Amino acid sequence: MTKAAMKHSIPSLSMPFRAMRGQSPAAGPVRRRMPGPGAIPAPDPAANPAPKTRARHATLALLGALMLLAVLALPVPLAAQQLRPLLIEGTSSVYQRVLTRPGAALFDAPDSRQLRRYPAFQPLYVFGRRAGWVQVGPSVFAAPEGWVEAASVVDWKQNIIASFTNPSNRRRSLIFDTESNLRTFMEHESLQEIQAQLIDKADNGLLSPRDGVVSIEPETFVNIRDELYLMPILDFVEDLHPLTYEDNLLMKVASLPLDDALPAASAQSGTNNEFDAGVVFVFDTTQSMQPYIERTQKALSKIIYDISGTDIAPLINFGAVAFRDNTQAAPGLDYRTKVVVPLQRRDSQLPVLQAIADTHVARVNSPGFNEDSLAGVEDAIDQIDWDQQGGDRFDGRYIILVTDAGPKDPRDPNARSRIGPAELQREAEDRGIVIMTLHLKTPGGGDANHDYAADRYRQLSRFGQRQFYYPIEGGSEQSFEQTVTLLVTALTDHVRAARGEATVLSPDQAGEDLVDLGRAMRLAYLGTRQGTRAPDVIEGWVTERAAENPSALAIEPRLLVTKNEMATMAELLDNLVRLAEATRSEQDATSFFSQVQEVVAQMAQNPQNLVSADASTLGGALEYLERLPYRSQLLSMDQQRWQESAMLRRSIIDGMRQKLTLYRKWLFDNDVWTALYDGAPDGEKVFAMPFDVLP
Repeated sequence: MTKAAMKHSIPSLSMPFRAMRGQSPAAGPVRRRMPGPGAIPAPDPAANPAPKTRARHATLALLGALMLLAVLALPVPLAAQQLRPLLIEGTSSVYQRVLTRPGAALFDAPDSRQLRRYPAFQPLYVFGRRAGWVQVGPSVFAAPEGWVEAASVVDWKQNIIASFTNPSNRRRSLIFDTESNLRTFMEHESLQEIQAQLIDKADNGLLSPRDGVVSIEPETFVNIRDELYLMPILDFVEDLHPLTYEDNLLMKVASLPLDDALPAASAQSGTNNEFDAGVVFVFDTTQSMQPYIERTQKALSKIIYDISGTDIAPLINFGAVAFRDNTQAAPGLDYRTKVVVPLQRRDSQLPVLQAIADTHVARVNSPGFNEDSLAGVEDAIDQIDWDQQGGDRFDGRYIILVTDAGPKDPRDPNARSRIGPAELQREAEDRGIVIMTLHLKTPGGGDANHDYAADRYRQLSRFGQRQFYYPIEGGSEQSFEQTVTLLVTALTDHVRAARGEATVLSPDQAGEDLVDLGRAMRLAYLGTRQGTRAPDVIEGWVTERAAENPSALAIEPRLLVTKNEMATMAELLDNLVRLAEATRSEQDATSFFSQVQEVVAQMAQNPQNLVSADASTLGGALEYLERLPYRSQLLSMDQQRWQESAMLRRSIIDGMRQKLTLYRKWLFDNDVWTALYDGAPDGEKVFAMPFDVLP
């Protein structure tokens, strides 16, 4: 049997869902086994603040609401004002939704003329139900389009979808026909042996019904941020992994199998079909850094000289960003951040070497020991042209941060951004960019600062569940140069391995993390060029954490949010931060929750805000978050816990502020949002939002 024939007989999940061009999958009942968040007590008149305080909070809340709604204000047609989708039973702000099955037809009325057919698994709102029929439309703010047969759609009670993680550090996920068969597989004493046999069978078209496997994860990886695909989670059970007893989700998902008849995506991926890499150095250029800049230039010069004239040379290119600190606090610094040399494809890397050689450190002291390294990394993510103006994007994407200081805390008045290292890491990884940090632990920093910096840079320097933080003890110049050489050589080896060539470093020399990173980048590169779709539906059960390796996340649940929903989250967080910042005394902490209810009630008056005015819990204000398999300090906070710990309050406030900064960034980034249907208004474009950045 040919490979093509095998793939048709043994389905494998397809990855990219291309909005308005492709397909999207199905859904059904959702099982939940989780405690509800802490209750918000009813307002106590005796605990309410003075009228002037209430007026000030109300004014701040109103200003915040007006600012966000001005950005996303949408004209609401008269028909939409008169008819809204049906609510899910027991909620006051969560609308019923369905997903279309393949071939679902839209009718003018039940048993009437057919208007057209929907693409597979189009998300639709439910406006009415009649025996055997469902009235549907794609928008909350528009009249329904018509009717579909109830058998041609499936209920989607929660807008949660599954996304595969990069399988570089685990075996590919097997999708089982039943929850029972998945459990039997995971609990088998010969798990790894059976797993290898089933994967081999799936790849060779030899699976039989008694194997219980309906599909297998694709060999390549597609970043859901680059290519939105819908793999709805129809059902889930919270459980313990049988190997380690760690928390784990078993999920029923739906997706689409591969279709070999479709063209490979490489034809749409630019002119260069060879894996190549872009490396951007982010340098601390404050006073103490001159010897390390020179050592970087020396190490890079040797590597560039070694590959000069080879086929590898044009496939690895460099750029550089410099950072210092707040120039308003110390004008002599000249700049906070600066692109020293842009990342672009070059015949020669001499301009990069010259730009680094010409980089000099500041002549004045910056405010405090910590520097604004997060501003430098943020600019390397946002201002560097990783996609080469939408043409032939860089496949491997690497940022190497070099500093001897910790990052400015987002609360520091001299910090440019209010985004934290964890949120910045998530933004980078979603764009396929890995951040590596070389932290020079020089004597001037002291143990306290080194510990602080190490904690923050470990949060920043993660990718694919692996750590890329490299401490340089004592700030040793020789050790630093050796580490730079190792890293850049390993990155050039990523290109060699993609070409099938021998690597310079052995796996032992490079280390497991760097070898795995190269494989992850190659899988993402192949996935980008091999995106496909198919006409048939696959439903099955899969484990969140890898069956053979519970430390590896195999499936990441995400919430499919609309722009309006994210704006509501941002508005609520904005108001909560304002209120929480005023919580200084125990009496203020007591009144906080009653003030929150006032803010929620104000927001609920705007029909575009999906907020429950009758919420009995803080999480209940955003009802579509309350029933997710997700735990949040904020959403589970009750009045007693809020009052008893000022440190806990500060931690929650800082987390809210950093997430709010990220939401605002996404709201203004058009590349984040995808329209699921022709003519979708701006507020109903969607984004697959990771759980770890929810409120």
